[in-house]
Amino acid sequence: MPAAPDTAATPGSPPVRVVRVVPDVAALRKAFDYSVPAELATQVRIGTQVRVVLQGRRVAGWVVADGVEPPPGVELRPLAAVRGWGPPPAVIELASWSAWRWAGPVSTFLRTASAPTVVRRVPGTPPALSRAGAAGPLPAAARAAAEVAGAALGGATSVVRLAPGADPLPLCDAAGALAARDAPAGTLVLAPGHHLAAEVAGRLRRLGHTVALLPGDWAAARAGGCVVVGTRAAAFAPLPRLGAAVVLDAHDEAYHEERAPTWSAWAVVAERARRDDAPCVLVSAVPTLEILAAGRLLTTSRAAERQGWPAVEVVDRRGDDPRTGLFSERLVRLLHDIVARRGARAVCVVNRTGRVRLLSCVACNELARCERCDAAVELADGRPRPGDPPPDAAPFPTLRCRRCDARRPVVCAKCGGTRLKALRVGVSRVREELEALVKTPVTEVWGPAPRGEAGAIDDTAVVVGTEAALHRVPRADAVAFLEFDNELLAPRFAAAEQALALLARAARLVSNTRGPGARAERAPGRVLVQTRLARHDALVAAVSADPALLAGPELAVREALGLPPCSALAVVSGPAADTYGAALVAAAPTGVVVRGPTDGVWSVRAPDHAVLCDVLAAVPRPPGRLRVEVDPVRA
Repeated sequence: MPAAPDTAATPGSPPVRVVRVVPDVAALRKAFDYSVPAELATQVRIGTQVRVVLQGRRVAGWVVADGVEPPPGVELRPLAAVRGWGPPPAVIELASWSAWRWAGPVSTFLRTASAPTVVRRVPGTPPALSRAGAAGPLPAAARAAAEVAGAALGGATSVVRLAPGADPLPLCDAAGALAARDAPAGTLVLAPGHHLAAEVAGRLRRLGHTVALLPGDWAAARAGGCVVVGTRAAAFAPLPRLGAAVVLDAHDEAYHEERAPTWSAWAVVAERARRDDAPCVLVSAVPTLEILAAGRLLTTSRAAERQGWPAVEVVDRRGDDPRTGLFSERLVRLLHDIVARRGARAVCVVNRTGRVRLLSCVACNELARCERCDAAVELADGRPRPGDPPPDAAPFPTLRCRRCDARRPVVCAKCGGTRLKALRVGVSRVREELEALVKTPVTEVWGPAPRGEAGAIDDTAVVVGTEAALHRVPRADAVAFLEFDNELLAPRFAAAEQALALLARAARLVSNTRGPGARAERAPGRVLVQTRLARHDALVAAVSADPALLAGPELAVREALGLPPCSALAVVSGPAADTYGAALVAAAPTGVVVRGPTDGVWSVRAPDHAVLCDVLAAVPRPPGRLRVEVDPVRA
């Protein structure tokens, strides 16, 4: 490895040791060699955070290799200082793999794996505590997880399908006990949100486990021999060795980093467990096809899974009077019943995050969908796409599918009508109409929670908002999706899975049987879905409490279209995308398809991730801003 560009030869004795350092500079994708001064020799090891001089500046970095053979004829610049402890060697190697897997700089992953503050001392491995265990018989919500805990932790990677109302604590407890037998190995438990992570950590402590909650307990986690609990970043927790891992709600999009590199926490944990030969349990009420492909599927009994799902009621609006607007008669009765009950609450969801323009036929009220992939279509202006020949006549409007780019004339596929109407309603307008309907104040919820708003939500009988309402409202007696077709027909290849995940989140909200504060005595609530696609596979799966009813048809569609997990996909965007895309086209081997640009975005599809990631790594990055998304969630 070459020395730093400004590393000049200096007189003196030969270096005692040479280490390789990755600077904390995202623009650099290589490491540099430095010598270790004698006074720092005992403090430097693989993973140590150091300071080095690079191009005239002192920058932070990580030691990623020790005992490196220095370049011949060059006397290296010494390390400037030692900052403190960093990730263990196993996590350093995992960060290098992640940089290849998601086409990003290794410094990004090393930064994620490091403590938020400088750590100069790591405590010893804690002694094993005497576990108290669960007192008395397990609650009904926890029995399903206890039934499959032994089988799930007996092999490599397992996918455990637990109903939304089931409590996964027995799985976390059993994983912690398994790893405690072999210190300093530790157990890793991931949760999609900070509140759930703190709740799981507290419950495990009460069961007698030594728990480190990240990021605050980073030093304790670095010592090992404990149960480490955290959110997405905890996938790179500094455990010296992994004894067992549990990922709760593995389907949750919170595990996917939105900023490039767009890495997935559950995939990192599964790879880490494979390297340490440790069991990994991916827990999900509605596992995606990618998760199902990661390991063997374990399910509870049909009776237990059915009991863990609340009643899901589908309201087919195709025959409704158009003058009723967003609110069906069934929804109005439900809301009036909620308002009349003391302490009850209903959450109405109008999710616009996908920004999908739904079209329906004026004559038959049928939704306009793509005949090829069944996604919603939008009205396009008819202008030719890049690379198309110029039209012979003036352009005319067409219906365009944003998922597969198919186009057709503006004609209803069911009745042949040529008049279509757009269906769009905003959250604020819905709140005004609901207040007039139920004669009571309605709270509007969207975006991140501002400080001090939680109390106002708790005291409101009716809440309306985007998907954020399902995360910010602590409990509900009913959840109503006012326009669920926005989710079912979103122009994303995983739209059906994401729609089912929303239903599972709503199901958990009305079940509220998990955790020490759960109110098991309260009857489970109801999920109501207004749609014009009453027989959609996602809705049938939710009503039947059987996610397999969606997984089967969805896999057939993915196989026919060559979409993940039947292939590996990446999208490239940004000002430098055209230059990089052209280079990818020239370098792509047989079997790799590079398409673009479509609206400034290139897509790269390969048979598997090994081929895809090798191609992305082999093509040099051009100057300028470039965003490479491997495994895009919203493509």
